[in-house]
Amino acid sequence: MPCTPLADDRGPAQPAPEPTDAEPAEPAPAGRLCVPVRPGAHGVTTRLYRTPVGARTAVAFTSPERLRATLGGDQPWIPLSEPALRALTRPLGIRALTVDPVLTAPFTPAPTPTPTPAGPAPAPAPEAVPGPVAEPPYPARPRPGTPCARRFDAAARGTAA
Repeated sequence: MPCTPLADDRGPAQPAPEPTDAEPAEPAPAGRLCVPVRPGAHGVTTRLYRTPVGARTAVAFTSPERLRATLGGDQPWIPLSEPALRALTRPLGIRALTVDPVLTAPFTPAPTPTPTPAGPAPAPAPEAVPGPVAEPPYPARPRPGTPCARRFDAAARGTAA
């Protein structure tokens, strides 16, 4: 009866092959994410953004400091895990998640309006003085020999064309 080799009969274990790609296709952030929100009808709603090519994406930050540096100190946020954020955005058809976006414009606060000094009211604009009437862009008489010229000449003579 022939004997079949057992697992122990195969020889020394071979090391696992080295991966060809040093980085995973989609790195998964660990821990809590700071997710920007806005007031909604029933609490808060996750803010969604667009990538530079126009695709919709959810955005999260790994720390409150990074969120404030990008979106400003007044931006409300909630802590969520990555799976929870993906579960919230998946029904909306959003598959992309951008963590710590760096291709955004830095936060700049809205300019404060400068008060105008109290002083005399500006003088009203002078009324328009009627000037010469501009010539029409077309000649007063049609070109001779055209159908319009024949009607014009007939109307000037008082006869029907």
